[in-house]
Amino acid sequence: MASTLDVRRAGERFHTRAGWLESHHSFSFSHHWSPDNTHFGLLLVSNDDIVAPGTGFDTHPHRDMEIVTWVLDGNLVHQDSEGHNGVIYPGLAQRMSAGTGILHSEKNDSWTLTGQPEHQDPVHFIQMWVIPDEAGIRPGYEQLDINDELARGGWTTLASGMPRHADRRAIGIRQKHAALHVSRMRPGETLQIVTAPFAHLFVARGSVELEGAGPLATGDAGRVTRAEGQRITAGPEGAEVLMWEMSTAVSMR
Repeated sequence: MASTLDVRRAGERFHTRAGWLESHHSFSFSHHWSPDNTHFGLLLVSNDDIVAPGTGFDTHPHRDMEIVTWVLDGNLVHQDSEGHNGVIYPGLAQRMSAGTGILHSEKNDSWTLTGQPEHQDPVHFIQMWVIPDEAGIRPGYEQLDINDELARGGWTTLASGMPRHADRRAIGIRQKHAALHVSRMRPGETLQIVTAPFAHLFVARGSVELEGAGPLATGDAGRVTRAEGQRITAGPEGAEVLMWEMSTAVSMR
């Protein structure tokens, strides 16, 4: 069967505005619900979040989910009930395995012990959730700076649970059917997407031309079923693109 391309435009995403938070949701999330847009492949959540200085997500729970966070601008402070803490910045890949249950908070790094912001810069990040291939695992956390790999160009594997990626320098996720790749494409650069049953492309910044679908701008996504290595070409300002490679899909029944 031939590939199918489903382009989802940035302006079509669900939108949450909460004063301190500006969030766009590629899939049904929280009170935003559409039975026709619950997931793609194994990807259940892809949230494009901007958090104001001196604010953030207070401590809240997660369970049985692999959560990958990718910062575009600014710095995000992570703390969780397993004792992990750190600052996530552009080029630092982070994964949290919620497993049997975990509590965590995420704040703009302007937050200080005095409660007064040190700067007025927002933090902009993409947070993505895939289901693990096994429920009830021990909660976990991992982070890895991949800036050197990104600087070499092409695709860099950011996170993977696929056995064939075991020799790559990437954070691990507990899902053997999924991997996340990223590229900071130079103007006019051309790359091929994966050959896989499901490929999800998200243009985090800039623009690209997707073979067979046309132009994708910042915030646009391309959902490719039975992907066959279609090409993407960066626009005149370059692009930063996140690509999920998935060999199966979750059943939502």
